[in-house]
Amino acid sequence: MCYNKAYLTKRLETMAKRYGHDDEEVQFIRDQLTRLNINPVYHASGFDHPAVPVIINRTKEIQLFSWGLIPNWIESAVEAVKISNITINARAETMFDKPAFREAARERRCLVLVDGFFEHHHKNGKAFPYHIRLKQDEPMVMGGLWDEWRDPASGLVRRTYTVVTTRANRLMVPIHNNPKASEGPRMPLILPKSAEHDWLAPIHEKADLDFIESIAQPYTEDALESYTVKRLTGKGAVGNKPDALREHRYPELETDQTSLF
Repeated sequence: MCYNKAYLTKRLETMAKRYGHDDEEVQFIRDQLTRLNINPVYHASGFDHPAVPVIINRTKEIQLFSWGLIPNWIESAVEAVKISNITINARAETMFDKPAFREAARERRCLVLVDGFFEHHHKNGKAFPYHIRLKQDEPMVMGGLWDEWRDPASGLVRRTYTVVTTRANRLMVPIHNNPKASEGPRMPLILPKSAEHDWLAPIHEKADLDFIESIAQPYTEDALESYTVKRLTGKGAVGNKPDALREHRYPELETDQTSLF
């Protein structure tokens, strides 16, 4: 699963060049990121529902949406809070079927702009955090779904999203070994640049739906790298600081680091 990630820690120029497809788009995205005017986030948990930059249409307009999808048909603020804690991720294999996701999966897909994500490896009853990022430390695009919900009592509008996940690739299988994960190792849907526009394209017929499903595949492990970092939760957690992205070795893992990968 993907419950933790880092974003906006790269220079704006680097991010703009990654997400833009030509000089005009690069300049547009650079301006968009500048206007967001938010501090870098080195570690964020989905259960805190942070505001994260997403692109929801093909015009490349960047907005800040809260992590944890609230479907537009939710009837109360109490229900909204409850469901947002269980919609941090959406499985690619079932997103067109599950009530919380199926409308958004057909009509409201988005690009989630991050620098990387964190996952925990379990050993002897302990969890050890890994940071996973693209090689050369380039910005990353995840596939997501979004929705807009209006609180009927207050009129407050909340724009939220969920990260789509796929089965794990060979890099992620040994890392995401949570014994409680009954569905097996997972990873976020990472989109190559060539698939970004396709992920946002509208669905008009079954062939379009099939094409979207074909995009939702594990990312090639050869393009990713991973390393252990300091504790992200519990006593001694590093918090939202640059140290969250720095490599940290654990003696408990030294004996099997080679066998992991």
